[in-house]
Amino acid sequence: MVEQWLHEHSFGQGEVKPGEARTRVVIVITALTMIVEVAAGLAFGSMALLADGLHMASHASALAISALAYSYTRRHAADARFSFGTGKVNSLAAFASAVILVVFALVMASESVKRFLAPVTIEFNQAILVAFAGLIVNGVSLIILGGASSHDGHDHHHEHEHDHVHAHHHDHTLWSAYLHVLADALTSLLAIFALLAAKYLGLQWLDPMMGVVGAGLVIRWSWTLLGVSARVLLDVQAPEHVRQAIRASIEARDEARVTDLHVWSVGPGIYAAEIVVVAERREEVDVYERLLPADLGLVHVTVETHKRVE
Repeated sequence: MVEQWLHEHSFGQGEVKPGEARTRVVIVITALTMIVEVAAGLAFGSMALLADGLHMASHASALAISALAYSYTRRHAADARFSFGTGKVNSLAAFASAVILVVFALVMASESVKRFLAPVTIEFNQAILVAFAGLIVNGVSLIILGGASSHDGHDHHHEHEHDHVHAHHHDHTLWSAYLHVLADALTSLLAIFALLAAKYLGLQWLDPMMGVVGAGLVIRWSWTLLGVSARVLLDVQAPEHVRQAIRASIEARDEARVTDLHVWSVGPGIYAAEIVVVAERREEVDVYERLLPADLGLVHVTVETHKRVE
């Protein structure tokens, strides 16, 4: 009987993720606000406001990628063509979203520099009103996404820089969505500051300056997301604490030693592992599999055993 060793490789990717519905709602809100802000920025001559609208446009596109990623991951979770399921679609979408963020940030910086060289007249009252409306919309969107930065996306730095990825904070799709909306909120805030300073203090150069500052911050955030998602796409080893836990659990038995260990992410918060064990006597592989901690997110484990030869 071999049925007990047969198993599927979707690893729960066919289930609807908590962030999917929230992302779709934010897409609609973002798209509508984007139309208003771009039109207002062009009509009222504010680069900061236009930059905010352009960010909205980029984020609406990136959020759409996130929604498609959720849908594709779910619909193709059981597709045998994917060796370990569709979990990495999550990180692929996040990587694409981060690239979009960088491109539009560069566009915003370029437009801001042009406004330094060739200032335009700004209709402050209308521009400030629209900027405040954009900030409110972004705040609502962040609430809808449900604090993704602390529970679903951000990789807390409890370890070395190269060990960003925490086992329970791997939804890069939701993190990228949160990051896009957060960038929108930032540019709205900067736009309000610049417009108020220009109107009441005559510091009109702050309007394009805030475009440059906002672009720099967005590129910085995007670079972090690019790095984290690329680590998953390139099968970089899992965080050190995960590998140490695996090694310690197995080497606690007799004279067993882990001589080769590969652990990599195959989806949000889940890992596959290949382990080579050398011991005084050759045990069945399921003996070592049962030693592995249940809270590491290991969903596909291959153990190779060898008897130590003196």
